[in-house]
Amino acid sequence: MERPTRFEEHRYVGDKRTQVVYDLDAADVDADIIAELMKAETFLCFGPDTLPEARNRGYRLWKGHAEGHQTADA
Repeated sequence: MERPTRFEEHRYVGDKRTQVVYDLDAADVDADIIAELMKAETFLCFGPDTLPEARNRGYRLWKGHAEGHQTADA
């Protein structure tokens, strides 16, 4: 997936509505999910741009990355 313009230098982007973080480098990320997130303007990037930092802020990795699910439900 091509990274959104605002996230060219970032790997992880979080959704403030669901507290879910997406790995933009993962092959299974649905571009429609990211496009909707950008349109809603409810995104967040992390500094440093790491999964442990996202978890430190209370975000959890989108389950599609680990288990192949297409939802962000816990």
